[in-house]
Amino acid sequence: VQLQAFGGGLVQAGGSRRLSCIASGRSFNIYTLAWFRQAPGKGREFAAAIRYGTSATYYSDSVKGRFTISRDNAKNTVYLQMDSLQPEDTAVYYCAASGKNLATTRDEYEYWGQGTLVTVSS
Repeated sequence: VQLQAFGGGLVQAGGSRRLSCIASGRSFNIYTLAWFRQAPGKGREFAAAIRYGTSATYYSDSVKGRFTISRDNAKNTVYLQMDSLQPEDTAVYYCAASGKNLATTRDEYEYWGQGTLVTVSS
């Protein structure tokens, strides 16, 4: 699976941004898909995931209630709608795919996109 993320950019605090990640290659709808993020000088952390089949979603505490992950299997695309953005959300955002039915840690994801930078100004 090849993943390519889009949609990063500069946004003011309190604003919104939607990221997209398009997959190609193997069958898209069998994977759990996720967004991770890496802030400057910090490690890569889990943000949100959506399971295949049930499309159940999972969020880190830091984004819960502000971010929404969704997927469109027909378009081989996963989205991350980010609302009420804050400067601490500034990071490179990576989409990832896992063959596991429930995966929320970095080590469980086999496929990664190239990342897209989101900068939130105060």
